[in-house]
Amino acid sequence: MESALTARDRVGVQDFVLLENFTSEAAFIENLRKRFKENLIYTYIGSVLVSVNPYKELEIYSKQHMERYRGVSFYEVSPHLYAIADNSYRSLRMERKDQCILISGESGAGKTEATKKILQYYAVTCPASEQVETVKDRLLQSNPVLEAFGNAKTLRNDNSSRFGKYMDVQFDYKGAPVGGHILNYLLEKSRVVHQNHGERNFHIFYQLLEGAEDELLRRLGLEKNPQQYHYLVKGQCARVSSISDKNDWKIVRKALSVINFTDNEVEDLLSIVASVLHLGNVQFADDEQGNAQVTTENQIKYLARLLGVGGSLLREALTHKTIIAKGEELVSPLNLEQAAYARDALAKAVYGRTFSWLVNKINKSLAYKKQKRGRRSATVLGLLDIYGFEVFQHNSFEQFCINYCNEKLQQLFIELTLKSEQEEYESEGIAWEPVQYFNNKIICDLVEEKFKGIISILDEECLRPGDATDMTFLEKLEETVKNHPHFLTHKLADQKTRKSLDREQFRLLHYAGEVTYSVTGTSYTTVTPLPDIGTMCNSENPIINHCFERSELTDKRRPETAATQFKNSLSKLMEILMSKEPSYIRCIKPNDAKQAARFDEVLIRHQVKYLGLMENLRVRRAGFAYRRKYEIFLQRYKSLCSETWPMWEGRQHDGVAVLVKHLGYKPEEYKMGRSVISFFPNLWLSHLGVCSFLQYDTFWFLLSSAITIQSWWRGTQGRRKAAKKKRAVETIRRFIKGFIYRNYPRCSENEYFLDYIRYSFLMNLKRNVPKNVLDKSWPTPPPSLCEVSQLLRQLCMQNMVWSYCKRISPEWKQQLDQKVVASEIFKDKKDNYPQSVPRLFINTRLGTEEINPKVLQILKNETIKYAVPVVKYDRKGYKPRARHLLLTQSTIFVVEEAKIKQRIDYANLTGISVSSLSDSVFVLHVRCEDNKQKGDVVLQSDHVIETLTKIAMSADKVNNVNISQGSIKFTIGQGKEGIIDFTSGSELLIAKAKNGHLAVVSVFSVRGCRAWEGK
Repeated sequence: MESALTARDRVGVQDFVLLENFTSEAAFIENLRKRFKENLIYTYIGSVLVSVNPYKELEIYSKQHMERYRGVSFYEVSPHLYAIADNSYRSLRMERKDQCILISGESGAGKTEATKKILQYYAVTCPASEQVETVKDRLLQSNPVLEAFGNAKTLRNDNSSRFGKYMDVQFDYKGAPVGGHILNYLLEKSRVVHQNHGERNFHIFYQLLEGAEDELLRRLGLEKNPQQYHYLVKGQCARVSSISDKNDWKIVRKALSVINFTDNEVEDLLSIVASVLHLGNVQFADDEQGNAQVTTENQIKYLARLLGVGGSLLREALTHKTIIAKGEELVSPLNLEQAAYARDALAKAVYGRTFSWLVNKINKSLAYKKQKRGRRSATVLGLLDIYGFEVFQHNSFEQFCINYCNEKLQQLFIELTLKSEQEEYESEGIAWEPVQYFNNKIICDLVEEKFKGIISILDEECLRPGDATDMTFLEKLEETVKNHPHFLTHKLADQKTRKSLDREQFRLLHYAGEVTYSVTGTSYTTVTPLPDIGTMCNSENPIINHCFERSELTDKRRPETAATQFKNSLSKLMEILMSKEPSYIRCIKPNDAKQAARFDEVLIRHQVKYLGLMENLRVRRAGFAYRRKYEIFLQRYKSLCSETWPMWEGRQHDGVAVLVKHLGYKPEEYKMGRSVISFFPNLWLSHLGVCSFLQYDTFWFLLSSAITIQSWWRGTQGRRKAAKKKRAVETIRRFIKGFIYRNYPRCSENEYFLDYIRYSFLMNLKRNVPKNVLDKSWPTPPPSLCEVSQLLRQLCMQNMVWSYCKRISPEWKQQLDQKVVASEIFKDKKDNYPQSVPRLFINTRLGTEEINPKVLQILKNETIKYAVPVVKYDRKGYKPRARHLLLTQSTIFVVEEAKIKQRIDYANLTGISVSSLSDSVFVLHVRCEDNKQKGDVVLQSDHVIETLTKIAMSADKVNNVNISQGSIKFTIGQGKEGIIDFTSGSELLIAKAKNGHLAVVSVFSVRGCRAWEGK
C-alpha cells in the first residue's frame, strides 16, 4: 500500500488506529486538520470512514478514481468513500449477505452528497445491460426529485434533507443493480407553512416559479415572483446565490420522465404544488357573529380547479368543522384562528401525503422484477441518509424527533461496534481491558419507554378527553420523569439554570450535548386536526384522490399521533439495519459558515465527541484488527498450508492452529477463542491489515497454482492442435491423390475421394431435394452416381405426386379434372382462355330458386348438373333471346321461363364450334335427321370456357370441340346453312350483317396483338 501512495497522501496518518497518542483528542483533531488542509477529507478508524465536508468541488470523483478503487483490497489505496462502497459491494457478492452503509453526522456535514457519490460509483462500476442501465438511471434520477420535494435551505445547509431516507439497492446474482426501494421518515411538514428567518420552503416551490414555462404557470395560476406567496416569504430568503432554481427545474423535469412519470402525472403533481401556494394566500375575515369567512374568492377558484374539488365544498371545509356527538353530525363554524389552523393543516396534509405518494411512485419504477425460477434471489445493499443532530435557537417537535432518531442511530452504532465487540471478547473467553464509553440507552429509554417515556406521556395528553394543552403536557412530564438525570425544566432547575429556561421549555441532555425544546404547539403538531377530508376524497385529481382514501371517513379508530408513528417507523428501521452487515461513514462539518478551507476546532471537537469517534478509536486499538470464525478462516486460507490443503479432516479449531503456526505467527500476535481467531494490530499489520496480508499470501499461492494449471492446459491444447494439423495434412493428401485417380476403377488411392464425393452429393441432395411437383431442379450427380440419381429422381417425383394426390379432396379433384380438360381444349387456341385459368369453375350458375318451378316439375326425374344463363340468337334474323341452358345426365335443355324451347340429347350432339377470339359465342351442332330438331343452336355465355368444358365433359365430346378462325358454318334447318363471321375490334358487337351473316366483333386482346406483331 505504501508504495502506491504519493507524498501528499501520507500527510498525517490515514488510519487513526496508527496515531501514537491515540488517547489524545487534540492529536485526533490535529490529524484531521493536517489532512483537511491538503484537501484529504477522508480518514479511517479501522473500517469506519471519517469524512470532512470541504465545501468545494474536489477532483477525486472521476471515472479514473472509481476504477482505481474497483475490486482493490480495502487498505491498498488511500481512504475514500469509494473504498467503503467497493468493500460493501464485494462483501455482498462474496458472502451473499445483505449490507448497509450508515451515513451519519449533523446537518451540513455532507451526508446527502456522500449518498449520491456512492450511487454514482455503483452506476459506473457494476455490470451493465439494457435493463440494468434503466435501473441505474432511475436510481440516480430519483435523487434530484426527492431533493426538490424533500430538501430546503436552512441556516446550516443550502440543501438540507428535511426527511429521513433509507434506500435499498437490490443486486442480482451477477452483481448488477436490478431494483431499489426507498423508505422515508418524518418529512418536516411544518416547513410548508412556516420558515425561520434566513431559511426557505422546499426547493420545488422556487424551482417551479423560476424555471417553469409561462404557459404552465398560466395554467397553474402562478406568477414568477415568490414574494406574492404567503408560504414563501416568512424566511425572507426567496433567492440564494449558491442555488440555481432554473437549472434545478430542468434537472427535475428530466428526472421525472426517466423514472416513468407520464405527462398527465407531472401535470397533476405540479397542480398540487401550486395548490399549496394558493392555499397559503387564502385569507379570512370575521362576519357579524365572529365566524371566519373566506375573503379571497379568486384563490378558492384556483384551488377548486387544481385540486379537482367543488369550490363551495372547499370553502365550507376551511370555515367549518364537523363534530359527531351521540351519533349525530353537527357542523360548527370556525373563528379566524381556527380557520387559519385548518388552512395550514390542509396544506401540510396535502404536501405530506403527496410526498409519500411520490416516494411510492418512485418505488414502483424501481421495483425488482423477479427472475425465472431456480435463480438466486437478489441481495440488498442499504444506504441510510437521515437528518443529523440539530440544535437551533428555537427547537420544536420536529427537532425533538430528529434528535431522537440520532440517539437511536448512536445506540445502534454502540450496539454494533463498541458494546458488541467487547461482549464478543467476553463470550469467546479472550482476556482484554474493557474500554469505557457512554451508553445512550438511558436517553433512548427516557424518550420511548412505555407509559413513562416522553412520547407515551405526549400521546396520553393529546388523546385524553378534555382540554389538553402544551402546559398540561409539560406538567405531566415534570411529574413523571422529574428524577431523571437527563431531563430538566424551569420548575426542576436550580436558581442559576432557571435563567436559561423559559416556563414552556424542557431540556434534554443528549449524547451530543444539551438541547432545549419548546412545548409550544407540540400538542397541535403531534395531533393536527384536519378539515373535512370528504372534500378531498371526491377530488378529480388522481393523486389527491389516492392520498385521501374514503375509508378514513368511516374509520372510527383513534389515530396514532405523529410521535408514535415516527417511533414505530424508526423501530422498524432499526430492525432492518440490525439484519444487515453495517459499514459506517461519519460526516463532520468543519464550520458553520459553509466556507472552504476553514477549520473550526471548537465545532469539530463537539462533533468528534458526540459521534463517539474517540471511543471507537480506543476500542479499535485495544481490540483486534481482524476476527473470523474458524470455519470461514480455514476455508479461505487453507490453501496456504500443505497440512490443511485440500481438506482438513479434524476439528476446525485444530486446523486453524496448524495453519497460523505454519504461517509463522507468534502467540502474542493472535488469540484463539471458543469459535473465533483474533489478531492484534501490530504496526505492520495495521498498515496492510491482517486480512490483506493473508489474502496476499493466498493470492501468490493461487497464482502459482493457476500458472501450473495454465501451463498444463496450454500444453494439452498445443498437442491437440498439432494432432489436428497432422490429420488435416493427411486428409488433404488423400484428397489430392484421389482426385488424380478419380477416373480409375475403385482402388485404395481413390476410395476415400469417391466415398466423399458420393457422400457430398447425397448430403447436398438431402438439403436441396425438391419440395413440390412443380420444382424441376435436381443437383448434378457425379459420373458414378448418374443411374442412382435418375432412380432417386423418379422415386422423389412419385412420392411428391402421391403425397399431393393424397391431400386432394373430391371437390378439388373435380375442379382439377375440369381445368385439365379446359386446358386440353382451349390452351393456346382461344384468346380469353388465360383469363379463365385463375377463376374456379362453379358447380352451377343458377340455383333452383332461379329456375321456373314448372321446368323443375317437367324435369323431376332428371338431376340438373349445371345451369347457366345464356343468350340464344334466332336462326332467322339473329335476334337475341334470354334463355337458361340446363345440363342433365343425358340431355341439354334450352329453356325460356316455363317452356322448354329445345331439347338436345347428348347422342344427337355432333360437335361444338367456337371462335379463337375473345368472344363468348358458340354453336351446338345437332343432327337434323330428327324432325324434332330445328337445327344447330347459336348461344352466347359470359362463362364460355366453363360452359363449354361442362358440356364437353357431360356429353363426352371433348374431342369434338372445333375452334375456328374467321367464320363458323351452322345448319339453320333442312338443307339450309348460316354463317357467323368473327372479327376483332375495340368493343364487343353481335349483329346481323348486310350479307345476311351473323357478325361478331370481339374485343382486341393482348394475345391477338402479339399474334399480329409476330406476323
